[in-house]
Amino acid sequence: MIRKFRTAVILVALAYGLAFFLWVSLLPTTPQITPQADAIVELTGGGARLDTAVALFEKGVGKRLLISGVSLATTKATLKSRSDGGERFECCADIGYAAEDTHGNAVEAAEWAHAHQYRSIIVVTARYHMPRAMREFRRALPDVTLLSYPVDQDSIDLSGWWRRPPTILLLHREFLKYLASLVTTNLAAQ
Repeated sequence: MIRKFRTAVILVALAYGLAFFLWVSLLPTTPQITPQADAIVELTGGGARLDTAVALFEKGVGKRLLISGVSLATTKATLKSRSDGGERFECCADIGYAAEDTHGNAVEAAEWAHAHQYRSIIVVTARYHMPRAMREFRRALPDVTLLSYPVDQDSIDLSGWWRRPPTILLLHREFLKYLASLVTTNLAAQ
């Protein structure tokens, strides 16, 4: 009995480890061609995300930009200054303060997209965060075409991630959140 239990534990741990390695190996990369969509949604969480979303927006990608999950203490002027936003930022960037997590980002973006009647959105967030973000966004916006635009964060080097314990921990935490998102979005769909 103990031998069967030990074997089962080893098999589960092996399956989990393989799933984690597969998940990391399939993390998306930044597209070579700039996508076009009705709008852009950026999920806060790092300067590279904001800079990338604003740069895309200022180049004419999308009619509007939503920066979702912003701290109540942060103003639009502060975000414009941090990201070198231009004239388009002033007129057509919206700041979302309601979201406190990825699910909240998706809900906030869905309300915004439906209010503006957008049919396509570019989602900008970190590479390691993109699988979970897209899962939540697909659940909240089943009627909208979603295009991912993953960003490499300056402080996180995913090349050789297995040699850096802080990166392993970050990816492992995100993998666990992704698994939880798989469960919650599947339960919500039923």
